[in-house]
Amino acid sequence: MKDHALVASVFVSLGLISAGASAQSARAPSTSPIALSFFGIVILATLLITWWAARRTSSAKDFYAAGGNISGFQNGLAITGDALSAGAFLGLSALVFSSGFDGLFYAIGYTTGLPVVVFLMAGKLRKLGKYTFTDVVCAKLGGNGIRVFSACASLTIVSFYLIAQMVGAGQLVQLLFGIEYSAAIMLVGVLMILYVAFGGMLATTWVQIVKAVLMLCVGCAISGMVMARFDFSFSSLLSNAVDVHPRASAILGTATMAKDPWSAFSLGLAVMFGTAGLPHVLMRFFTVPDARAARTSVLWASIFMNGFYALIFIIGFGALSLVRSDKTYLDAKGALIGGGNTAALHLSRILGGDVMYGIVAAVAFATILAVVAGLTLSGASAISHDIYGAIFRRRAATEREEFRIVRIATVILGAFAVALGIAFKGQNVAYMISLAFSIACSSTFPVLLLAIYWRKLTAFGAILGGGAGIAVSLILTILGPSVWVKVLGNPVPLVTLDPPALVTVPLAFLLCIAGSLVTRPAPAIQGELSSAKT
Repeated sequence: MKDHALVASVFVSLGLISAGASAQSARAPSTSPIALSFFGIVILATLLITWWAARRTSSAKDFYAAGGNISGFQNGLAITGDALSAGAFLGLSALVFSSGFDGLFYAIGYTTGLPVVVFLMAGKLRKLGKYTFTDVVCAKLGGNGIRVFSACASLTIVSFYLIAQMVGAGQLVQLLFGIEYSAAIMLVGVLMILYVAFGGMLATTWVQIVKAVLMLCVGCAISGMVMARFDFSFSSLLSNAVDVHPRASAILGTATMAKDPWSAFSLGLAVMFGTAGLPHVLMRFFTVPDARAARTSVLWASIFMNGFYALIFIIGFGALSLVRSDKTYLDAKGALIGGGNTAALHLSRILGGDVMYGIVAAVAFATILAVVAGLTLSGASAISHDIYGAIFRRRAATEREEFRIVRIATVILGAFAVALGIAFKGQNVAYMISLAFSIACSSTFPVLLLAIYWRKLTAFGAILGGGAGIAVSLILTILGPSVWVKVLGNPVPLVTLDPPALVTVPLAFLLCIAGSLVTRPAPAIQGELSSAKT
């Protein structure tokens, strides 16, 4: 029955792709059939992976953690696939295209975040957890209150991260097919629901592995072609970028740091510690057989990610030099055709024509599909395993019940992601990801770190600190430039610190500690309790 449903869903997806191609023919004849062919191949390949994984997913452990049989090297590639998202490829190259060196702040934060995970938490997570990071916290604290908080924090972080991926996907498919942005978002929503509802973590893992390998290969190819255009001279590349950018040599400095140093420092804090609190990344440590494999996977992920982010330097400045010089890819106002996140796509067409453009567009789309699948699985798991499975059932939920709930949750989250992608149209995807990191480092990261290393942490302290961190992060984010000005249209922000991690991270830690000390029983009382138990 499951196979029949999956096959039917595959035909629906292919029908949507065909409809997009027809619409493209009518509205955007400049798009190459070669690009569309690569696009179709990638989608078909990922659907076949899902079909293969669905036949091997028969238990809750298979669905949530791929049976715990993923090797350290494979998991390292999968983590790389999670990290090299639309924000890493499309968003970061677009930030370098528009702001020069300032756009690389995000990459520095991403690469320094993973060592925090490997040294502080990777091994501990694998020893204590079962499927989600909530399992780790509850193993130390227990109680439904902390479970509800952890699940809600996961869903909030996943929602913000999904915004970035859906915006990037919508712009990419809109540019490729020439269809409406909202229709492009819906196509992505259908595909990600298929991956998670049928294939679970096994399908998500292998889609991420394939995507990571493709992304690394594409990054190397584009970087090599860019350097060949400038006789493999970095100075020539930067000199040409300075000549074509309106800010001239200012793009080689750190204007953002000088203009608003507190926000720059806050951004670095968010992307560095936020990595250690992302639910969909933390879930990856439960797919390996032991703690040693968990540490090995982060080592490999760090190597792959550092290599790719080094290539972003070349890709971003290459786009700045070549795309900005070619008026074909700019509209009447000098903005990029297709949106601000398409600089790398236009660069690939300049370098390798329709073939390279098609490959890069297809790989970028596979990138987005892999990440949204991981995010959706994380969010659906929070609902089915952390909330329904442990709270709303007086007895433990059966695997069949959890499967049913997780698939319902996947559909709901898919619809929610589509709505968010449409509402936040036009936002820079790398920046939107930084907001998710800001919330993660202010809520899940402090609670998880203290739960692992501080014995005095109580459930009340964790809920107080983590809850305040996430609430204040959301409030300050809404009142800041990213939402209050760019989304809601107000002339000036009420809060200038953007993102607010510089305030919210210390606040979360302080309230966790204060709440725990207030509610922790006195030593004498603890002794009496121990004697009574004896």
